[in-house]
Amino acid sequence: MEDNRQISRRSIMKGAALLGCSMIAGVLGTKEALAQKASKGSMKYQDKPNGDKQCSNCAQFLPTNSCQIVEGTVSPQGYCVAWQKRS
Repeated sequence: MEDNRQISRRSIMKGAALLGCSMIAGVLGTKEALAQKASKGSMKYQDKPNGDKQCSNCAQFLPTNSCQIVEGTVSPQGYCVAWQKRS
């Protein structure tokens, strides 16, 4: 016996809308996860440099005395384990 089920246009549109919404939710969830910063304690942040390694010459440092990785205000003379030489 043959199964002659037909898929309605409405069913296809609903499925496409649900798929689109779930994809958008997935992307937004990823951006939220990326936006979270690490605590100073977990990054072993200190207000003094480690030799010539300091926030002001780190690739993650932002001129507003903040960091792309560490939460809160950081000192330009500070240091943490995420330090990366600015190129």
